[in-house]
Amino acid sequence: MCKTGLLETPSYSKHTKSFCNKKAAEKVVVRKPSCCSHSLHPIIPYYKLWIHRALMNNFSTCRALAFSLLILNLFRVSLASVVSTGDFNKDFFVMWAPNHVNTSSDGKERSLKLDQESGSGFASNQMFLFGRIDMQIKLVPGNSAGTVLAYYLASDQPNRDEIDFEFLGNVTGEPYIVQTNIYVNGFDNREERIYLWFDPTEDYHTYSILWNLHQIVFMVDSIPIRLYRNHADKGVAYPRWQPMSIKTSLWNGDSWATRGGLDKIDWSESPFIASFKDYTIDACVWKGNPRFCRADSSANWWNRPGFSSLTRDQKRWFKWVRKYHMVYDYCQDNQRFQNNLPKECFLPKY
Repeated sequence: MCKTGLLETPSYSKHTKSFCNKKAAEKVVVRKPSCCSHSLHPIIPYYKLWIHRALMNNFSTCRALAFSLLILNLFRVSLASVVSTGDFNKDFFVMWAPNHVNTSSDGKERSLKLDQESGSGFASNQMFLFGRIDMQIKLVPGNSAGTVLAYYLASDQPNRDEIDFEFLGNVTGEPYIVQTNIYVNGFDNREERIYLWFDPTEDYHTYSILWNLHQIVFMVDSIPIRLYRNHADKGVAYPRWQPMSIKTSLWNGDSWATRGGLDKIDWSESPFIASFKDYTIDACVWKGNPRFCRADSSANWWNRPGFSSLTRDQKRWFKWVRKYHMVYDYCQDNQRFQNNLPKECFLPKY
């Protein structure tokens, strides 16, 4: 068994995943546009001079125009980097049990099914190196004990990198647990767990991963629930070279997922269904050269210095999550690491 805060969980394997291997377990600088300048070039046509004077007589109009231009520019940049179509049939392929994967006629919604016969899963057609992924998900309702829905990025190499969301089912009336984990060069042991502050089975919620040169941020409805900073210069492993695909799978994890495996799947409640829609892939498509994805360009907005840390409001939400909803943090598990916690545990998160 490995003690994880309020829970006790035994060693487990998700394909080749290992949970415990020991005794216990963005400031955009906005310059004022020329309409706000106090000088005007003499060759500017008269109509432009009229517009200039009119705007100078109404500075608030000028500010509004500047703001509108900023939003338009950001919108164009965003569109330039979005590589998803919104159609599951075009952006993803079924990697497991096609008869357990259902897609709407327009390709905008998809569901995965788990029963005694099989689980199911799908993965992106392309691989990415840095970016932001958003997916709206509605989790398995009712008695979901023992079920695991994984939504993650993975490099599919022997020494793989991986950025994981795992939703651990529970008995009716008990809250879902969200487990996050990060693999770098094949090594993990970086689990964190939180309780969600809402019922994720009643409606869709947005689960996001921001992955850039500076940090990895896990978000739920835009609220950051976990950060993992790039401290590679201090000897801490960080996923920055291997491209990853987006994957989801629904499977039987009742040997460990709920109360350390004490609560098993009740197959009389099957099939278990998880639903997906309204995803966005705003990321650098892997074309064989990591320099392209690591470049500071308008398309690679996520690598800009302004996204190297959380905003003030995000920091407040992050602290709130950790204070009131955290169940387990590997950086607090001295027993598991035999009083030799990983180096990143002693470094700043932002």
